[in-house]
Amino acid sequence: MADIFDVIADGTRRDILQLLRERAESGEKGTSVSQIVVALGVSQPTVSKHLKVLREAALVSVREVGQHRYYSLSPEPLDAVDDWLLPFLSMGEDAATTVVLPESAVHAADVVGRAAASAKHAVASVFSKFPGR
Repeated sequence: MADIFDVIADGTRRDILQLLRERAESGEKGTSVSQIVVALGVSQPTVSKHLKVLREAALVSVREVGQHRYYSLSPEPLDAVDDWLLPFLSMGEDAATTVVLPESAVHAADVVGRAAASAKHAVASVFSKFPGR
């Protein structure tokens, strides 16, 4: 299995993960390859190639219905990324000024941080599609 960082290093795979996350949040049970192709404007062979890598990394699961395949996000492998990044995020904090937050505040901060990172990625993706950028 490929290293999780190698898997998410590719922008198209991050775009696929983002799309699957957004569709799951809107209540969809899965997203077909053709829906991914249309949403991202990428060729079907390219999407299939990236979905294979994401499947092998256990970042997506697939449900087959006839000849159609529906993909869903499986975010658990991304916990390794969180675990690796956490020590870097807390570097430089002075122990005397460290504030212990209640669990609800920690959860809220996590949600806001993920939303901000998601928004930054979405904006960067949009601007990267314009020529001369």
